[in-house]
Amino acid sequence: MALNLNNSNVATRENRIGSITGYIGSLKDLANQSECGTLKGYSRCFSQSSTCLSSCALGQLSAIRDVAIIHHGPAGCSVAGAGAYYLDKVMAKKRGVTNNTVYVGTDMNENDTIFGSTNALKEIIIEVNKRYLPKAIFVTSSCATGIIGEDIDSVVDEVKLEIDVPIAAVHCEGFKSRIWATGFDISDHAVLSSIVKPPKQKRNTINFKNFYESARPEIVEMFKNFDLEPIFLYCNSTIEELSRISESLATTCICGTLGNYLGNGLEEKYGVPYVRTINPLGIAGFETWLREICKVTDRSEKIEKYIEEQREIYIPQIEDIKKELKGLRAVLGMGPGYTFEVSRVLNELGIEVVWALAWHYDKKYENGDVPPSMKYLLDNNVDFEASVADQQNYEVMNILHKYQPDLYLSRHPGSTVWAIKNGTPAVYVADEYMIFGYKNTLEFAKAVLDSIHNRSFEKNLAKRVKLPYTDWWYKQNVNTFLEEAKK
Repeated sequence: MALNLNNSNVATRENRIGSITGYIGSLKDLANQSECGTLKGYSRCFSQSSTCLSSCALGQLSAIRDVAIIHHGPAGCSVAGAGAYYLDKVMAKKRGVTNNTVYVGTDMNENDTIFGSTNALKEIIIEVNKRYLPKAIFVTSSCATGIIGEDIDSVVDEVKLEIDVPIAAVHCEGFKSRIWATGFDISDHAVLSSIVKPPKQKRNTINFKNFYESARPEIVEMFKNFDLEPIFLYCNSTIEELSRISESLATTCICGTLGNYLGNGLEEKYGVPYVRTINPLGIAGFETWLREICKVTDRSEKIEKYIEEQREIYIPQIEDIKKELKGLRAVLGMGPGYTFEVSRVLNELGIEVVWALAWHYDKKYENGDVPPSMKYLLDNNVDFEASVADQQNYEVMNILHKYQPDLYLSRHPGSTVWAIKNGTPAVYVADEYMIFGYKNTLEFAKAVLDSIHNRSFEKNLAKRVKLPYTDWWYKQNVNTFLEEAKK
């Protein structure tokens, strides 16, 4: 990856790593086309829903403690900050820390969109710095500022001379990419370019990119076995912590989609090894991930003893539950960092994946390889029908109606609710650590078992809910709209 930290703009995933949002076929075909470079994404002639990349970027940055987010745009765009602000406060309280991050909207109006408002933006930045004393300031764009070409970079460069905290321009216009994960890359770029400093010394720390650090105590205790201290990014991180992540022994992540830009950036810029393995979900994922971490940090001797002890405790229990799960059929709908990882875990548990939807798909990561999750499934001769759809719920419902699976799994609550209305038992994989390691894999297997043993709620709800989908749609092939878009 050619990392250019002197430019505040980040290339979209479509342009940087060939990501797509439209595909229907099989897992093997998707991977083979990725490897040989022939994979071509398609648009839809009808699109029902999606997510704004701005929310991903701002959600990541606002989770950093004691910073200021200045969202330069209309009030409507800044409304997204309310949810992020509340969530950040909840996560800080859960951790037992205080997060004084502020989220400020510049409230652009019609006059501003015609004549520009860079002078007002400069005054707002100076006032925010004076009033709230943040540890860093992120000046973020919006669709409105992008359309009129508002030069936030010049304003930031000018203000740098007047304030004594790091400040960065963050270009997160929602229209710049159909793939909202580009927002994760944008936030990583801002941190790398404005916060991270060159290393002074190496420390026994490992950068762990995750969403909400829900398994923090468990992971901290686990890494003590290997004389490593995890630094969780970015939820509840401090600017001081972020400034020193170049001194860590390695970078890893709970989700490849979330962490690949930061991991590759730290490796290229500062030589911090990026652990590129399947995610630590399920038994194979967890063990592969741990062994690679200990390999790059020169701790391989310690890991095998830990794995042996954990396997003695949990593997017999998991094997017992697998007997009841074998033969079940499942459909998945998640971001690609989880779709193909959870598919692997279901395969480990003896559950057949009949269809998997990824909300987008990255052809190849910055190192030129297909995503590790995809490579693992292919190497182990796993194949199933797959599609790439940016949260198109009507396609999910068509697939559920056609295949009548025993189970639907998703990381997005709206999608899960619709499956339940359809009468399909659903598991909402909300917590990023729900399938992390031995213990949580066991608990996940139990949750799946509970969901299929008691289906009364789904059955009763389906009898009483009239869905908007007609028989005509249920009789269509799921690729109807995608095929039309190809012509």
